[in-house]
Formats: sequence, C-alpha cells, structure tokens
Amino acid sequence: MQSPSDLELIGQVKDGNDRAFSEIVDRYEKKVFFVVKRMLNDDDESADATQEVFIKLHDSLKKFRGDANLYTYIYRIATNVSISYLRKRKVRAVVRLDEVVSNMLSGGSEPQRQVDQDELKKLVSRAVAALPVQQRQVFILRFYEELSYEEIAQVMHRSLGALKANYFHAMKKIGEFLKNEMR
Repeated sequence: MQSPSDLELIGQVKDGNDRAFSEIVDRYEKKVFFVVKRMLNDDDESADATQEVFIKLHDSLKKFRGDANLYTYIYRIATNVSISYLRKRKVRAVVRLDEVVSNMLSGGSEPQRQVDQDELKKLVSRAVAALPVQQRQVFILRFYEELSYEEIAQVMHRSLGALKANYFHAMKKIGEFLKNEMR
C-alpha cells in the first residue's frame, strides 16, 4: 500500500484526522530538528523549537492553500521559530538579573551576604513596582511564574510580539535600576 501524499494528509488533517497529522510529524520531524539545530546549535532548545514548529504547523494547516510544497512551508515555519529563539537569547543576554545578583553578592562574609541578599530582594521589588503596569504584569508572569509567552498571551489576551517587547523593556529597566542603585 502506498503512503498518502502530503496534500492527501493535509486534506485529512483539515477534516479532523489527528492520525494524518501524526504521519506528517513522523515524516518531517527529523528534518525539522536538524534544520533548527543548525540554527540554534543546542539540542534541548532545538527539541523545544521543533515541538513549537509542529504546534504552529498544526494551527496553520487549515489555512494552507497548497501554493508551496509542504516541506517548504514547514521549513519557513522552522526558520521563523529558530529566529524567534535566537532573539529570545539576545534579549536574555541584554540583562541577566542572576548575574547582577551574583556580582553584587560575591565576596564578603556569610552574614554580610545574607544582608546583601535581603537588600537586593528589596531593590528588585522596588524596580518591579516602578515598572508600567503592562511590563510589570508580563515580567511577573514570565520571570517569577515562569509561564511561556503563549501562556501569558492567553492570560492577558495580548499578542506574542507585544508581550516579548514588554518583557524586554521590563528587564532593561530593572537592570538599569539595579545598576544605578548599586553605584
């Protein structure tokens, strides 16, 4: 028996056949992983990104018109997801609160470090409290609650782009606040 074509599988997915989507995943998962891995150069992150690619594919297949080859379509999604992951890395690299904390707390006696930790918690709380409402909400949900951007988007009914921008600006402002206070 011959395997169904990509277009036949897409038609079945559009009709609600989850097994057809599983077959698409089986068919392209390794290729997608290696495309993503070449861009991200990290196995764990590549595995997460690969899952995200197939989630986005599943959500968008109903709109797929067949103008392009399915693999070309998947490849475009994989590239966009990888670029998004690279941007997240860049944002995380801009201001790392844990690095600021460890630099501030390095050295000194144990009691002094405890005082420094307590002081730092107060400083971070003040910095977070000073953020605009949207940035504060996104920061708390992302940093403290460790929710994904997708989960935050569901909670706040906002676009992923807006949430990522809010988080980026919140991190930047908190970092600047801490640097100014530690001088």
